Amino acid sequence: METLYYSRMKSPIGQLWVAVSNKGVVMIEFAGREFPPVDFDKNVSWVVSEEKTAAVRKQLTQYFDGHRTEFTVGLDLRKGTEFQKKCWEILTQIPYGETRSYQEVAKATGKPTASRAVGGANHANPVPIIVPCHRVINADGHLGGYGGGVDIKEQLLSLERALPASGPMATKGREKAAKVGV
Repeated sequence: METLYYSRMKSPIGQLWVAVSNKGVVMIEFAGREFPPVDFDKNVSWVVSEEKTAAVRKQLTQYFDGHRTEFTVGLDLRKGTEFQKKCWEILTQIPYGETRSYQEVAKATGKPTASRAVGGANHANPVPIIVPCHRVINADGHLGGYGGGVDIKEQLLSLERALPASGPMATKGREKAAKVGV
């Protein structure tokens, strides 16, 4: 039986659960969700470990503090279809502070009409923030959905100063930025 290690951490977007294997980050889960997940894998035991998750929590803290724009921790993306894994790989290539549309990601997969499938892959992403599905927005400037909620997506894009320059989120994003002095 494989052992996965997990801990929780506080962040500006709420409590996060962080889980790792010996290969890398397996999961990041938002507050309010059951953890450890009962439907993950019956051949896994879950052990609380601040030590094993320390590197991931440190990098996430640096990201939230504005001192990290890239993550260097390993990933263990064991769950997902080949298409989902391809999407997640493409997401890791979207630079900090930039966004792509669902359609642009679909084109990058070689399936230009698969925008909805990209949204499904983003929703299934087990490692949000590090695999930055929050950087994928609608072509018209709407933020689209987000597994942690659109408010959290907006907060992450605001942190990265990546809210759309035009479209429905532009004015709202500038108003929020003015309130916090960025």
